[in-house]
Amino acid sequence: MTRFAAPPAMHLLSGARTLFYKEVLRFWKVSFQTVAAPVLTAVLYLLIFGHALGDQVQPFDGVGYTSFLVPGLVMMSVLQNAFANSSSSLIQSKISGNLVFLLVTPLSHWAWFVAYVGASVVRGVAVGAGVLAVTMWFAPLDLAQPLWIAVFILLGAVLMGALGLIAGLWAEKFDQIATFQNFVVMPMTFLSGVFYSVNSLPPLWRVASHLNPFFYIVDGFRFGFFGVSDVSPWVSLGVAAAGLVVVCGLCLRLLYTGYKIRH
Repeated sequence: MTRFAAPPAMHLLSGARTLFYKEVLRFWKVSFQTVAAPVLTAVLYLLIFGHALGDQVQPFDGVGYTSFLVPGLVMMSVLQNAFANSSSSLIQSKISGNLVFLLVTPLSHWAWFVAYVGASVVRGVAVGAGVLAVTMWFAPLDLAQPLWIAVFILLGAVLMGALGLIAGLWAEKFDQIATFQNFVVMPMTFLSGVFYSVNSLPPLWRVASHLNPFFYIVDGFRFGFFGVSDVSPWVSLGVAAAGLVVVCGLCLRLLYTGYKIRH
């Protein structure tokens, strides 16, 4: 019987499904902590900021402040949880020593990337959907451009899943992951226009906000709901796509070389 070699793409992704299932199961077993807790945090942000500023701020014409907050909180939750999933999983495997069981398998760097980032997307989208389902009861929302919503939530989740994988490869202990998250990810997400329109900022801070790549992801995602945004959604798409290519390219390169995992 003649045997046919598997196509290159199938060979590269061999085993990715099993690793992806393992990663999804890892966070889903503690979903009260990994999904429910971030949803509660976002709801508290909405209640506090919406109550304090709801009658004083109107970022866009015809859009109330509470409604304005909801897409920003959804995307912030997606970004933070997608990053947390891949970074925490890899650093736990490195510290506990069970990473060796993955290293002895014939998994390619593409399989690692697809499994870890794919699971991060699942967690990020699950948390984002939970935040949206709960917060939409507090504020009316439209779906002006649903395609933009889907594009930016996918871009954001993949980018942060890959960034989390890079952080997990680089870190050697939990403290380093916490430092990366507290001093890089959290400030950039909080200062990305989640709680305000950047056009309301002084010129200096407006320029600084435009240098933050997360701003374009949040702003483009918000455009999908209201049809208005601080910058053109095409500009946001270009910046987000460029960031995605750079981060994913670096991540794949580190996985290919076995950076800090093949000692």
